[in-house]
Amino acid sequence: MYPKSISVADGSTLIAGIEIPSTDPIFLAIVGVHIPLGLAAVATGAIAMLSNKGRGRHSTFGTIYFWCLLAITVSATLLSITRWAEDFHLFALGAAAFVCAWFGRLAVRRDWIRLHLSSMGSSYTLMLIAFYVDNGPQLPLWRSFPHITYWMLPLVVAIPIVTWALLRHPLAQSSRAP
Repeated sequence: MYPKSISVADGSTLIAGIEIPSTDPIFLAIVGVHIPLGLAAVATGAIAMLSNKGRGRHSTFGTIYFWCLLAITVSATLLSITRWAEDFHLFALGAAAFVCAWFGRLAVRRDWIRLHLSSMGSSYTLMLIAFYVDNGPQLPLWRSFPHITYWMLPLVVAIPIVTWALLRHPLAQSSRAP
């Protein structure tokens, strides 16, 4: 298959079949932290979403998701700065994802369940959009899709789920506004 890591002539590095647009060791070290944090955020966010709501598993994994997302935002910011012209949109998506998560945490503390749910759902969706926009062209199956798919497919999946939860979840029904 692919070698674990090789430098390519055009100034990029190939790791596990994914092209990293740099050979700079600092950039690659940040990517080496960014990827595990991203995987942790995806996993902990999914566990929080699928857990019974309230104290315990949901709030524990939600808190871990929040802090992983903060760290991803910091690492994405550093990565974007080095390639600003090419990666500004990734910075914007990451910052928006974190702002949504921040509002989600604030909302749950005020018992605004609908705002918590929509903010955290938006946060998770924006994080996935950033991943697919950046990596979709290199992923099996995804590489054959048009570029707009990387932006739209996470939205097409998330909007009905968040809408259903806002309309049907018992906690959303019984909470105070907003």
